Amino acid sequence: MTIRQPTQTPPAHTPYDGSSKLFTIGLKPLELERWIEVDQLLLPHLAEKRRLYAEIPEKVFVEEDGTREAQQEVLDLLAAYLPARYPETHRGTGSGVEVVDLEGTIGELREAPLVRASLLVQEDLIIMRRNEHGWRLAAGSLCFPSSWSLQEKFGKPLQQIHAPVPGFGPGTRPADIINRMFEGLQGQAVERFNWSIQAGDALYHPLSNGERVDRATNRPTRFSDGDINAHAFIRVERQTLRKLPVSRDILFTIRIHLDPLAVLVRHPDRATLAASFADQLNALDQAQLDYKGLTADRDRLVSYLAGMARAA
Repeated sequence: MTIRQPTQTPPAHTPYDGSSKLFTIGLKPLELERWIEVDQLLLPHLAEKRRLYAEIPEKVFVEEDGTREAQQEVLDLLAAYLPARYPETHRGTGSGVEVVDLEGTIGELREAPLVRASLLVQEDLIIMRRNEHGWRLAAGSLCFPSSWSLQEKFGKPLQQIHAPVPGFGPGTRPADIINRMFEGLQGQAVERFNWSIQAGDALYHPLSNGERVDRATNRPTRFSDGDINAHAFIRVERQTLRKLPVSRDILFTIRIHLDPLAVLVRHPDRATLAASFADQLNALDQAQLDYKGLTADRDRLVSYLAGMARAA
């Protein structure tokens, strides 16, 4: 199932303007009143989450024993935050919070607090917990993955999770910085952006490590019919991190925004955005292009964006 952002709606975020370069950490302080984002696609996104929970629950939810209290802590934080911040879409109930106009049940996974929390928001929710090996993925609801597998990352520490990312593997400076940032995170929430281009507008966009290697080896064209204007979508990930005050685990949220690449044609800053987008694609090295799956299409995408910039 795909859920298309209206083409007349301007992008909520444009990190490809140069403000959030690919393959950099780019963390910035986040005011807690901006923690969660809600837009007009809330109900369709939650319906898609419910479909995935019903059809492939083992692929979109994992939990270690002993994480239910931290999961409940996440649910409690959202129950306090959402009705106050978004009273038009969320309302408090005697037992917590509910989404206005959302109907139906969530089946056998309803006992997991993190599942219930994930069905209040468009964000995916990941709980990171520390042990002697560092911060590991201890529980997660990931319905909208951006080319990674929740099952493959489950239980692994940060450096192993980031091992496939060029320049972020174990022992690299970025890996050490990320680990120090996790260690130092206290009351201040932080956010960062990541982005890519995908063919089509599917929110559920997984990729196993084996598929990633095969994609890099074969370097297939993702826009086989050549129609970038119709099939290329910008996938923006807005990521936040905050330490849970009771468990001291870290909650990692991921909100996906999908916009047709063609939406930039109507943006008032289209010349600047298109030129910056093209520059950043041109700056990617071979390993980075392979990781993003853009090797075969980079030149055509750059040409399309350059033409947009000139036309503006």
